[in-house]
Amino acid sequence: MRRLAQTALLALIGAGLLHTALFTNLYLRYVKEGLRPVLIASGIVLLLLAAVNAVLDLRRSEDPHESHDEHDHAHGHDHSTAPKVAWLLALPALSLLLYAPPALGAYTAAHSNGKPVATTPKERFPALPATSPLPLTLTGFTQRVQQDPTLAIKGRQVQLTGFVTPAGAGGGWYLTRIIFTCCAADSQTVKVRVHGPDAPPANTWLAVTGTWHPAGRLGTKTAEAALDIKESHPIAQPVNAYTDDLPLTPS
Repeated sequence: MRRLAQTALLALIGAGLLHTALFTNLYLRYVKEGLRPVLIASGIVLLLLAAVNAVLDLRRSEDPHESHDEHDHAHGHDHSTAPKVAWLLALPALSLLLYAPPALGAYTAAHSNGKPVATTPKERFPALPATSPLPLTLTGFTQRVQQDPTLAIKGRQVQLTGFVTPAGAGGGWYLTRIIFTCCAADSQTVKVRVHGPDAPPANTWLAVTGTWHPAGRLGTKTAEAALDIKESHPIAQPVNAYTDDLPLTPS
């Protein structure tokens, strides 16, 4: 790989980062929203490095007396090239510009352990609003089912959102969210078992309304985070797909 190609590769990677972070929401497939400024800064730095390399190369070509390449060749050391394997760096950059890798989904969720749900002190469970159906996160629903001593979730219609993950050999399916702590590499999964109609296609995003499916003793760890469906309908993947927050509608 010649120096000109190295410079072009730096520019390509920088442009890919800026395109993803500035002009699309695709970066949210790979990192948390708070890392967007870091991606933008990284893209700018790479473009600046490419520009500096281009200027230095231009000056070398215009002044043969300062050509380090000729000096290196004379002594048998050519530092103007890099290993050919470096071209592989162009693939992720091109993918960001032309075809973004798919988001994490049902395959990842089916092969990962569920995210441990943090224990909530009893006094931290406020009274639930009278809204029906009551919008909850998957984590919030699980905490109410397994930890709330007031049993406030009993008989309440709730609305949960997530994507479909098949339950495997036993049949059935889960409503799922994948949560990024920092990025896709440290993702964790939270699931709620669904009882009712046959599973829609994997990775379908749904808003599901139903009531807790009695299994185990409500308010204790023996209770299963499960839902008897009353109705469901497909939704667009929310902007905040990799958090366990109430969904934000794509703009």
